[in-house]
Amino acid sequence: MSKRSNPIGLFDSGVGGLTVAHAINSVLPQERMIYYGDTAHLPYGDKSKDAIISYSLGVTDFLLKKKCKVILIACNSASSNAFDEVKAYVGDRAAVLNVVDPVVDFVIGNPDIQNVGVIGTKATINSGTYEKELMKNTRKLQVQSLATPLFVPMIEEGFVFDDISNAIIRSYLSRKELQGIDSLILGCTHYPIIRNQISRYYNFEVNVLDSARIVAERLHAFLGEHKMLSEKRADSDRFFVSDHTPYFEVIASMFFSEKIALEKKNIW
Repeated sequence: MSKRSNPIGLFDSGVGGLTVAHAINSVLPQERMIYYGDTAHLPYGDKSKDAIISYSLGVTDFLLKKKCKVILIACNSASSNAFDEVKAYVGDRAAVLNVVDPVVDFVIGNPDIQNVGVIGTKATINSGTYEKELMKNTRKLQVQSLATPLFVPMIEEGFVFDDISNAIIRSYLSRKELQGIDSLILGCTHYPIIRNQISRYYNFEVNVLDSARIVAERLHAFLGEHKMLSEKRADSDRFFVSDHTPYFEVIASMFFSEKIALEKKNIW
C-alpha cells in the first residue's frame, strides 16, 4: 500500500475532534480517517501537562500502528501541551499536525482582525500557546483570553441548544476579558457545536472563526504540498473510543452530522 492511500489519524480527549473529522470529510472526501477519542480520560483540559503528554503519546502509538500517514492532534489541550513531544516520538514515521497553528496563521494573515478573543479549556488557556503564537506577528494585534471549562462537559452531556447552554454561554462571554473583540477563536474542538449560539450572543457582529474548517483546509494544503493526497478512498473511516456508553453514539452523530459506529478500544 502506498503512503498516499494510508489513512489520516486524528485524536481528541472525547468526541469533540469529530468536528474536525467532519470538516476533513467535506474538504478531503477521498481521504480515509482513523479517529481515536480518549473518552476514558476526558476532558484533557483539566489534566496536568504531564498527564496530557502521556495520554497523547499512547494514542499516537495506536495510530502509528494503524499506518497513519499523518497524525493530527485534533484537541487544543493536547496541541498546546504535547505537540513537541508527539512530534519527537513520531520522528519520520508520519507527519504531525496540530489544530492551533492553522488558526493562528489564519488570524495573522487577516488584516481585518484587530482584537481577537480566545476561549478554551484551562489547559489550553493556561499554556498561553495562542497568545504567544499570535503575538509573534509584526502587526499590532490585541489578544484576550478566557478559560471556559464548563463548555466541554456541557456539550459532552448533551446540554446544547437549550436554556442551560445559553445561560452558561452568556455567563462566560459577558465577562470583561472578552469585551471589545472583533473576532473569536474557538480554542477547543468541541466548541464548533455551539458556534451558532455564540454568534447569536454577539448578534452576529463578532467573527466567530470556523476553526474546524480552517484546520481541514490547512491539512488539504499540507497533503498537496507533500504529494500525500490520496487519489481515491481505500476503505471506510473508523472511529474508536477508549470508553463507551450508548449516549456517546448520540453525541458523536451530533458532532459528525451523521450516524457513525464507535468501536470501543481501550489501549490502556
